[in-house]
Amino acid sequence: MAAVPETVYQPVPEVAPDDARAHAGTVVMKFGGTSVAGTERLRGVARRLVEAREQGSRVVGVLSAMGDTTDELLDLARAISDRPQPRELDMLISVGERISCALAAMAIHDLGQEAISLTGSQAGIVTDTVHTKAKIVEVRAKRIHDALDAGRIVLVAGFQGVSSESLDVTTLGRGGSDTTAVAVAAALAADACEIYTDVEGVYTADPRIVPNARKLHAVSYDEMLEMSASGAKVLQLRSVEFARNHKVRLHVRSTFSDADGTWVLQEDDRMLEKAIISGVVHTREEMVFRVDEIDAASLFAALASAAVNVDTIVQTGREIVFSAPTEDRADVERALEALGVPWSARDDLGKVSLIGAGMKSHPGIAAKTFATLRENGIEPAVVSTSPIKIACHVAVEDVERAVQALHAAFELDRPEAERAHA
Repeated sequence: MAAVPETVYQPVPEVAPDDARAHAGTVVMKFGGTSVAGTERLRGVARRLVEAREQGSRVVGVLSAMGDTTDELLDLARAISDRPQPRELDMLISVGERISCALAAMAIHDLGQEAISLTGSQAGIVTDTVHTKAKIVEVRAKRIHDALDAGRIVLVAGFQGVSSESLDVTTLGRGGSDTTAVAVAAALAADACEIYTDVEGVYTADPRIVPNARKLHAVSYDEMLEMSASGAKVLQLRSVEFARNHKVRLHVRSTFSDADGTWVLQEDDRMLEKAIISGVVHTREEMVFRVDEIDAASLFAALASAAVNVDTIVQTGREIVFSAPTEDRADVERALEALGVPWSARDDLGKVSLIGAGMKSHPGIAAKTFATLRENGIEPAVVSTSPIKIACHVAVEDVERAVQALHAAFELDRPEAERAHA
């Protein structure tokens, strides 16, 4: 089969900063669900925000829902309805982030600083009309600017916005608070967007699978895009895409440590040392579909209409193989049934991806990759490539062994692996 580039990234909106009100020293700090899981952790987040303000920065905090709040709300919806209506589902699950922001604002006031909490709509996050998977089309940041000018810390509810057409509350999908933070940082011309999470940065592999995985000092936008698209959970794909298009410098850090994290930068940034291979990323389970007797344009138009996130695409004549997240399975199957074409699906595969900007100038990476898999008795079912990635769909039971074998073969545990190569 001939391979084609794996992921086609959709364009993101132009969110130009209000130049007349752009200020140096603006920082956007995003805190994920584990960072705000409980009142003590929320107080810790409030202290971080206050410290940044006291150091002279204009501070915007973007908060996720506390811990498992969103999952609990989804469970509640499913207990009421087998198929919750998307508009009402967005109304329900958007409340978690509002709770976090209001509580954090209270804690900040107790620490002696002024703060204001804003919903996505109050903060000017304008989206399209797609419920549960909305995309940001504009950020109207006047209210955020006004609050910053008044010396306040601004807390923006992540993961949500308001539709420009229907004026309904919308949500941005899993990890959407990352995208909120980057979009706000772009609109404010912020110096940096700091993403606080429960890990200390981006690693060469999942440390739960590879204990000697190494934290990376920096990666390029393109490498991080491929990592996010291939299973790395540390940053949402759309947030990285937004950052690249608007040149927002990202810094992935731990909420529970003051250690330097991982920077996500332009490829020509002086901080970035090009590695041949930056990491091995995996998705434990991914649906792989095979469709016959259809042209690519018709197939992917139908999947786009169903808001399906297609990943790997491999075409041979009138046969097309593509992958999609397991959570999109029902939507894919409905779309394929409506097309009336022969199709089949596999749910016994995971994906392992080797990613590195240095692949473009170093031959032999593919040969070493497939030799390593063969030596470990692992046979890829589907292979796809891009200039900086080799992705292999392998049996679910082989995913962890493949990650470990490739990480060892390319010696990614060694600090020298991140340094520039001649």
